[in-house]
Amino acid sequence: MKEMKYRLLRLFLFVSAFVWGISIVAVVLPWSFAVTGLNGLGAGPIPEDPILDYWLRMATGAFTGIGIFFLAVAIWPSRFRNVIGFIGLLQMFEGIVLLVHGLRLSLHPFPFYSDTAFCLLIGAGIWILRNEVGNEY
Repeated sequence: MKEMKYRLLRLFLFVSAFVWGISIVAVVLPWSFAVTGLNGLGAGPIPEDPILDYWLRMATGAFTGIGIFFLAVAIWPSRFRNVIGFIGLLQMFEGIVLLVHGLRLSLHPFPFYSDTAFCLLIGAGIWILRNEVGNEY
């Protein structure tokens, strides 16, 4: 049973690494492709503006960094045992931020529901399973 919980924890960590890390695509895409992608996610018209381009790269670079960190934790959970619970809590905190502001802004269900559910559920899973990494791993 402990091995199964450990594997589930690692799965949650790898899923988090992928979901956060997929932002690397927006770091390297030309602005016009990025705008098309954002429009597909429900954004309205986005003007061509250098500062918006810069902020997009800044945010997606940060998200990519978070994904890389989750990947490191997923690959070497025993090395990062002391932060696993904390990153689960941070991911749940992000889910609460998304929930509060998504409701406040009356956002359409996609991607609001999926982003919020991902952060809350996967973050809670990581938090619940945080102690499954033992010295034997």
